[in-house]
Amino acid sequence: MSNKIYGALAQFESAHGIFHACEKVRDASYKKWDAMTPYPVHGLEGAMGMTRSKLPRFVFVMGISGASGAMLLQWWISAVDYPLIIAAKPYFSWQAFIPITFEVMVLFSAVSTVLGMLFLNRLPRWHHPLLKSERFARASDDKFFICIEADDPQFDGEKTAEFLQSLGASHVELLED
Repeated sequence: MSNKIYGALAQFESAHGIFHACEKVRDASYKKWDAMTPYPVHGLEGAMGMTRSKLPRFVFVMGISGASGAMLLQWWISAVDYPLIIAAKPYFSWQAFIPITFEVMVLFSAVSTVLGMLFLNRLPRWHHPLLKSERFARASDDKFFICIEADDPQFDGEKTAEFLQSLGASHVELLED
């Protein structure tokens, strides 16, 4: 009985090497892959063909929803449900509602940021197959890695491993899930 393959992990020795390897993986039309480096490599996200995150739009919509909901609730309470004339002001004196509206907007934005980040990063994940590789422990020290997942439509264990080796990887291994 064979274990399911998670993907192919390739080790590179330099930032320059992984940068050009990422360009070639992107150009080969792989979709489900990632690069891990011990420090930020300038321009790597461009070499990987990464697009902007969807998180800012989600946070914006939730912030506007929170602000609108707060203003609507305060209007309902003061003008419809329990109208009181205080200091000859109108029932709906919007200037007094700005601080609460702002605070609810910030609350909704902050909560949606955390939940959206967890969802988009597919977290929490209690164990990741990359942690089974002894070589991968050096990803936070001095080595650079590319992992192409088996869920990728173009993934073929042997061909993908050969492809990664042809990019200049010092070591390539198939990881079990």
